[in-house]
Amino acid sequence: MKTLRPIAIVAASLMFSQGAFAQAQPAPSAAPAAKDAPKEKKAPVAAKKTPATPPKPAATPVPAPTATPAPGAVFEDPNVDLVYGAYQRGMYKTAFDLATNRAQFNGDPKAMTMLGELYANAMGVKRDYAKAAEWYKRAADAGDREAMFALAMMRFSGRGGPANREEAVKLMASSAKLGNPKAAYNLALLYLDGQTLPQDLRRAAELLRVAADAGNPEAQYALATFYKEGTGVEKDMEKAVRLLQAASLAGNVDAEVEYAIAMFNGSGTPKNQPAAVALLRKAARQNSPIAQNRLARVLAYGQGAQQDKVEALKWHWIAKSKGKGDPELDEYLADVPAADRARAEEASRKWLGNK
Repeated sequence: MKTLRPIAIVAASLMFSQGAFAQAQPAPSAAPAAKDAPKEKKAPVAAKKTPATPPKPAATPVPAPTATPAPGAVFEDPNVDLVYGAYQRGMYKTAFDLATNRAQFNGDPKAMTMLGELYANAMGVKRDYAKAAEWYKRAADAGDREAMFALAMMRFSGRGGPANREEAVKLMASSAKLGNPKAAYNLALLYLDGQTLPQDLRRAAELLRVAADAGNPEAQYALATFYKEGTGVEKDMEKAVRLLQAASLAGNVDAEVEYAIAMFNGSGTPKNQPAAVALLRKAARQNSPIAQNRLARVLAYGQGAQQDKVEALKWHWIAKSKGKGDPELDEYLADVPAADRARAEEASRKWLGNK
C-alpha cells in the first residue's frame, strides 16, 4: 500500500479522541461559585419590592453517548490517513484498530486494503490468508486498485483460496487500467511470457511504458531493453539510455551496469569513461557479477581509470566465484607477481567473507 500518505502519530491519537472529548465537557454553571466571590464588605442594599426570581440551576455535565457511531462520525477529517501513519511507523496493532473502525463505520476501501495487508503479513494480528483475501475482495469491489493487485497475486499463488488465474488476470488488468504501475508491469510480463496470456510484444511494451512513466525502475529497465533490441517498439538507443539512466538513479543495479557500459562506449549518450567506471564500482559493490567483471577489465587495461592489476585480479576472482569467468583476463593477468597475487587473493577472500 504504497500510495497511502504518512501522518504524525501524535496527530493520530488527537484526532481519534477529539469527538468523545468534546462531548464530555461539562456545561458552564449559570453563576460563579460562592468561594470565588470577593470577600470585601459592601453597604447594605434596600430590597426590591418585586419577588426574587429563583436561581437558575447549574447545567449538569452530559455524558458521552455510548451508542454505535453513525457512518462518518468516527473520523472528523477523512483526508488525514491516520491508519497509514501508524502502519508506516510499525504500530501495526494501532493501524489494525484504526483500519477496522474506518472499514466498519466509514466503508473506507483503503482501510479494507490495509486490513488485507495486515492479515496477509501477520502485522499486528495473526496471519490469516483467508481473511486477507476477504478484505482485499471487499476493497477491490469498492474500486481500490491496490486491493485488486494484491488479490490478483493471491489468486495466482492460491493463497487464501483456490488458485484462479483467469480471475487473477482480470483483477490485474482492472488494476492496471486504473493506473497501478505494479499491475501494469506484471501484466506486461504475462504478455511477454505468452503462457497465461497470448504473447503480445506491443501490448507488453505499452504496459511497460505506463509503469515506466509512473517511475517503476523495473519497468524502466525492461522497456530500455525493448528499445535497445527493437522488441515490440522501434529500436531507439537514445530512448533506451534515458530509461536506463532513470532506472539507475532509482537504484536498479542491472540498469546501473547497462548505463555504465553505454557511457563507457558512448552508445546513445556522450562517452564518459570516468563516470562509467564510478558507476561500475557502485554496481560491483552491490554484488553484480557483470559489474565486477567489467570493472576488473577496465582496471586491468587501464581504460577510464588508472591501471591496477592487483585490484583487477581481486574483482576478477570475485566475479569468477559467482560464475562470471573470463579466460581472457586469466591469460592477461597471469604475469602478476606472486606477492601481488597474494594481496589480491587476500582482498577477494575478505570481500567474500572467507577466512
